[in-house]
Amino acid sequence: MAVWTESEGKRVHDPFYHNFLLAKTDKCIVVDEPVIIGAGPSGLAVAACLKEKGIPSLILERSHCIASLWQLKTYDRLHLHLPKKFCELPLMPYPPGFPTYPTKQQFIAYLEAYAKQYDIKPVFNQMVVSAEYEDGRWRVRTEEGTEYLCKWLVVATGENAEAVIPDIEGLEQYKGKVVHTSAYRSGDMYRGKKVLVVGCGNSGMEVCLDLCNHGAMPSIVVREAVHILPREMFGSSTFGLSVWLLKYLPIQTVDRFLLIMSRLMLGDTSRFGLERPHLGPMELKSVSGKTPVLDVGTLEKIKSGDIKVFPAINHFTKHGAEFIDGRMEEFDAVVLATGYRSNVPFWLKDTEFFSEKDGYPRRPFPNGWKGKQCLYSVGFTKRGLLGASMDATRIAHDIAQCWQVMTKQLNHPSSKLST
Repeated sequence: MAVWTESEGKRVHDPFYHNFLLAKTDKCIVVDEPVIIGAGPSGLAVAACLKEKGIPSLILERSHCIASLWQLKTYDRLHLHLPKKFCELPLMPYPPGFPTYPTKQQFIAYLEAYAKQYDIKPVFNQMVVSAEYEDGRWRVRTEEGTEYLCKWLVVATGENAEAVIPDIEGLEQYKGKVVHTSAYRSGDMYRGKKVLVVGCGNSGMEVCLDLCNHGAMPSIVVREAVHILPREMFGSSTFGLSVWLLKYLPIQTVDRFLLIMSRLMLGDTSRFGLERPHLGPMELKSVSGKTPVLDVGTLEKIKSGDIKVFPAINHFTKHGAEFIDGRMEEFDAVVLATGYRSNVPFWLKDTEFFSEKDGYPRRPFPNGWKGKQCLYSVGFTKRGLLGASMDATRIAHDIAQCWQVMTKQLNHPSSKLST
């Protein structure tokens, strides 16, 4: 069984003209501008906010393109799960013709236009393997053998840097095809096959629907309680309505409203093996970061029996799985919708700001964007693009204050005389 997951120099700052020149040296680049690790939406947002303040930046990206998760590791039918107004990056709205829930292709086009608008040109194929603070600067090393020395370091690798492959007994002896959702594109290749989807978040539910629509026979593993909400209520997005209600009502009151409406619109989901958590959907999101499932049609397929629901897996067999309720079933393929994780602990030599356990800032939102020694984080809020945009704005403002002081010092007559 195999699981499928899909010239050097230094920058010299001219204090009189503030030009950035590249001088040859032995694989060491001294960077006067902030260095951003990751060219996903979060990294682009920081670079744009800095550019708007007249501050250049250098983005290091391990892949060959921006937004590599979206471009290389997402399924074809993916749309934004939230309305576009909650998924805009700073300074640039979506084009007027975009639908409420843009497609994957539309979102990528938006990001490419964003990078073009702010002339953001990452250095691609730069896999960062370590970043350590030494002698007043961050020393960033890449797998390609280059070192970057910088004053400001922005960690923008995000919450979804590495695919999570669960350790399930017997998975290695299973003879069928096993893929993580990062390698899943479409249900077309599974037509007529029995497929087990492990994971019941938004991705797992949507992959099941995609499999159904392509003539496959999917089953889904629901290991723990999950909130399923209608994507829209009263003609508005459920998320948008919740955000509006939270301005005026306690979170528990909003949750009670959401659960009553969900019961009226979707019925009792526990009848289909989908128990709800004890905490309400918004409170659970606030406490744990766990996002409720916004139904896009999967629940109807579960109700009709087109998608079977199974509890947690006890162990895999050569041709299928046995579940904790004693049922056994054979499957032609397995799709692991088991999410992603941060990879920061593997390369950042700082355990004070970021937790070694989960790779997130130790301080929760909204206070997790800034550490010591000019270290910043963006895209770790568990609040999607909206949270990333808020942090990007804060980071740019903070760096700008220091940048202005440094520029004034370089422009001071005494500084010119001393040179």
